[in-house]
Amino acid sequence: MFFCTECGAETGKWAGKCPACGAWNTLKETSRVIGKTKNTRLEFVPSSKPEQIKDIKVNKSIRMTTTIGELDGTLGGGIVPGMVVLIGGEPGIGKSTLMMQVSDKIAGSEKKVLYVSGEESREQIKLRSERLKCKSENLLLFCTTEVEEIIQAVENVEPDIVIVDSIQSVYLSSMENAPGSITQLRECTSTFTRLAKQKNIPFFLIGHVTKDGAVAGPKIIEHMVDTVLYFEGEMKNQFKILRATKNRFGSTNEIGIFLMESTGLKEVTNPSQLFLEDNEGNTGSAVGCVLEGSRAFLVEVQALVSPASYGTSQRVALGFDHRKLALLLAVIEKNLSVNLRNNDVFLNLAGGMKVMEPALDLSIISSILSSAKEVPLPPNTMLLGEVGLNGEVRPVSQTEKRVKEALKLGYKNIIISSRTKNVKLKVTKIKHIRQLFPVLFG
Repeated sequence: MFFCTECGAETGKWAGKCPACGAWNTLKETSRVIGKTKNTRLEFVPSSKPEQIKDIKVNKSIRMTTTIGELDGTLGGGIVPGMVVLIGGEPGIGKSTLMMQVSDKIAGSEKKVLYVSGEESREQIKLRSERLKCKSENLLLFCTTEVEEIIQAVENVEPDIVIVDSIQSVYLSSMENAPGSITQLRECTSTFTRLAKQKNIPFFLIGHVTKDGAVAGPKIIEHMVDTVLYFEGEMKNQFKILRATKNRFGSTNEIGIFLMESTGLKEVTNPSQLFLEDNEGNTGSAVGCVLEGSRAFLVEVQALVSPASYGTSQRVALGFDHRKLALLLAVIEKNLSVNLRNNDVFLNLAGGMKVMEPALDLSIISSILSSAKEVPLPPNTMLLGEVGLNGEVRPVSQTEKRVKEALKLGYKNIIISSRTKNVKLKVTKIKHIRQLFPVLFG
């Protein structure tokens, strides 16, 4: 049998294109699923009868809080009973550390936590718990790789939450497929999902990721679970970002920001201070404001313009789309008559941030002009606006929230689009990027 890693469709022969979803080169050969024993066949609790949706009552106060605000916010306000969360990330990024801290926090609130590890020994996990100062008596550790044993432990212990580290390491002994195979991943995830819904117990499944950054295994396992979280961050950077790509119980626009320290992950409640440095007097440095979910925070844009040394000029962007950089450079040359053809242009977002939204257009152009002219921007300046192909400055969403964040951090010279409405705060408005010269460079 051949199995599509994108949609989960099965076919009897290989093809370059999946006949179900149309994805290319996603059919992988796998053996047939061997019959399951009764131990692994869990059924959903049946409804007594079909009901009208308007008559169904929902208790909105049933969410379980982890007391870790960054995680609760990413989940949509806490953990919903019976939800299944898949959390992925690069090796060593901090997935197990985060889950151990979550376990300790929840166990400390008189709730029973079952932490299942299929990758580490009890001694290794004990050492990590001591480093993280986890002391709760309600945190139970179970080292096994058999799903049947995990099911039996859940039946015996009756925990309030279960954490499985990791989904790639566990397997159903009633199947001949190797642990981590496509079929095992699909069936194990399906079994845990049914168990979570039947017992009304939330499950956290830690997952490995591929070289492309996606959770290893078929895409169908992401469809099975309720929430998919990705733990992101460069290995050499201390800050980590927790991002939801799927959430049946909340928004996928929210993020959580953490700082990795020797004693574990620490919440970052004011990310602007994390991504900003003392940049006053530095050429090529400008400050903008980005929006992640409902949170606005300032980021520093750094540009370096230098004569091309090796013939063809280079255009390099870190944390920003290089195609958008090329577009903005063309806008500068066309509308400001600044010749950058014989110059290398390097762009970097400080702190390792990765941003795609157009609100940084104006600050990027300003940083490039500052580096090209070798003149620093005025102190306490923040720029906010999207730039069109003709050089016009367009408004961005939730401008007032971004401006308030800048004012809170002491930025008094705030430049936005003249087309922005309903902003009662004191700002400087410009209509075209040509107005940047008198405003920024006198």
